Amino acid sequence: MDRLTAMRVFAKTVEHGTVSAAADSMGMSRAMASRYLESLEDWLGVRLLHRTTRRLGLTDAGAQALARCREMLDLEEDVQAQASQAGTLVQGKLRLTTAPSFAQAQLTAAVVDFQSRHPAVEIDLLVVDRAVNLAEERIDLAVRISNRIDPGLVARRIAMCRSVLCAAPGYLQQHGHPDTPQALRSHRCIIHSTGFAPEYTLRRGDDETTVQASASLTANETSVMRAAALAGAGIAMLPTYYVGDDLAQGRLVQILPDYELQVLNIQAVYLSRQHQPKPLRLLIEFLAERFGGDVAPWDAQIANARKAVQGK
Repeated sequence: MDRLTAMRVFAKTVEHGTVSAAADSMGMSRAMASRYLESLEDWLGVRLLHRTTRRLGLTDAGAQALARCREMLDLEEDVQAQASQAGTLVQGKLRLTTAPSFAQAQLTAAVVDFQSRHPAVEIDLLVVDRAVNLAEERIDLAVRISNRIDPGLVARRIAMCRSVLCAAPGYLQQHGHPDTPQALRSHRCIIHSTGFAPEYTLRRGDDETTVQASASLTANETSVMRAAALAGAGIAMLPTYYVGDDLAQGRLVQILPDYELQVLNIQAVYLSRQHQPKPLRLLIEFLAERFGGDVAPWDAQIANARKAVQGK
């Protein structure tokens, strides 16, 4: 039997939950779909699905095979898309994911500009504050803010993520402006509640200081932390890509500007360098050009605003 069709039946069965539903979605009989599944198991020499009267479940071997089958099906779609392209037209569909704050502040506008260059490219943007399994959720590109790379994935750094301690002018007028790292202990702080310790590690030259923060408010989303800081709730550690305008316009004031917080990589993460569809290659290059360089565009904006203030 056609092995690609058998893989497609397998993937559809997992997606829909039953062989009957998968068969209906592909316009074939349930018996034919079952034969495709059996032929795939015979070819691989493993059982892919636990079959009961009520539901289907993946075996361990089935879970591993599913990711590879989906890669094969994606490759088939890429070959068909490239073969159907006329001339230099770039077309296809890309599925992206990133964190909400980066999508709001930077990536959405970048995607729109990319599509203005390549209007035949469709983009589906999944915005979630978690690390998505690229194979299971069929993600072409994840833009992640991290210094770690998951095993089996490929990453290219497209920018640097710097963070600052900042607060609203009203808060600082009421509670004072901390002039040393130790002074932060007496201030109200807004802390990210997911994966972050309630402390700040600040570096100046060769000196590094870690200060425990007094968390008066915690939140699991960067946009909420920014809103709280703007409302005067306290001092927050926020990425400059997200609060560049706030700092430039004076809505937020940077605390301890002579100190640097941990710098993270903003990375374009994908499954493989091989058989990349042209739209994906072009998008990665576009993002690296837009956000890359010695200084990220949002950090350049902050530096220019600071020079303008000092020049007055």
